[in-house]
Amino acid sequence: MNPLNLPFDAEEMLTGLRPWIECESPTWDGAAVSRMMALAARDLSAIGATVETIPGRMGFGDSIRVSFPHPDQGKPGILVSGHMDTVHPIGTLEKLPFRREDGLCFGPGIMDMKGGNYVFFEAMRQITRAGWTTPLPVTFLFTPDEEVGTPATRGLIEDAARGQRAVLLPEPASPDGGAVIGRYAIARFNLLTEGRPSHAGWALREGRSAIAAMARKILEVEAMTTEDCTFSFGVIHAGQWVNCVSSECRAEALSMAKRQQDLDHGVAAMMALEGEENGVAFKVTRGVTRPVWEPQPGTMALYEIARTIAADIGFKLNCGSAGGGSDGNFTGAMGVPTLDSIGVRGKGLHTLGEHIEVASLVERAKLAAGLLMNIR
Repeated sequence: MNPLNLPFDAEEMLTGLRPWIECESPTWDGAAVSRMMALAARDLSAIGATVETIPGRMGFGDSIRVSFPHPDQGKPGILVSGHMDTVHPIGTLEKLPFRREDGLCFGPGIMDMKGGNYVFFEAMRQITRAGWTTPLPVTFLFTPDEEVGTPATRGLIEDAARGQRAVLLPEPASPDGGAVIGRYAIARFNLLTEGRPSHAGWALREGRSAIAAMARKILEVEAMTTEDCTFSFGVIHAGQWVNCVSSECRAEALSMAKRQQDLDHGVAAMMALEGEENGVAFKVTRGVTRPVWEPQPGTMALYEIARTIAADIGFKLNCGSAGGGSDGNFTGAMGVPTLDSIGVRGKGLHTLGEHIEVASLVERAKLAAGLLMNIR
């Protein structure tokens, strides 16, 4: 009963994965994400799983909680935690269609993280088809809002993880194919400048430009970046008419630090920037935060199981802490043994070149099956 001998087939997996990729599911389109959840629910139900749909909240799509038949159902087991939302808006398929090129396969969200989610689905499908029962009960939880910091489902994930023996996250593998055993802390901020409107042609001097003030603040905030704590901007919204001095500008900023105390200092520095200057008010609202997840003995024990399985498959599985948050920040910070980034290999996540290595589908399916059958 060696899970590495299960008949995983890359071409068969690509055929099954394609509908998931072509069901576009950007985070901010709750209905689209819910359609993706319904598709995954259908596939999981077909292999004998019990699927519970959890209605979305805060404008986000549904979640699904999936359990597989097990004599110890309800006891501590394995949680597979993944997200089905992507950063790609509806229509991205026109620019980034699902396509195979040599040893690569392209598509929106295929690397982050539908490919990894599908790998674990396929692992359970093959285990079930073989008539095997995993040593521990297995639960899948797929959520709709990870790409924006998990504001609606953090509690759902933490509740599902509490008391489990292990949490596995099929996020994309690290560039060297390695797993993640810790993540840095992340904080988000919503920023607002409020100026004074005027006609840009008739009365330019009477206005106070919220856009110009925000531009200066962006430079000031990004200059606060150090080796210990970084600051960056990714979203700016302002203006409707070029002949009007803007009265309002909104932006979103991200801060990341390797240690919680460094993030706390960064948050304090950002909040201290609030105030008014030259007739323009600058307001800062704290957004969602991901806590530092530091490697712990339980996580390292999980990694040792994975490393041994990987060696049997024929590759070296390295490990390390990483930037870029995931829902593993939450479960790892809770002290639940958590192993992250054990999904597919690839490049270009969040871009129009997002792709996976086709060969990694079988490699990672074997790793997934090995973990599900060996964690006790």
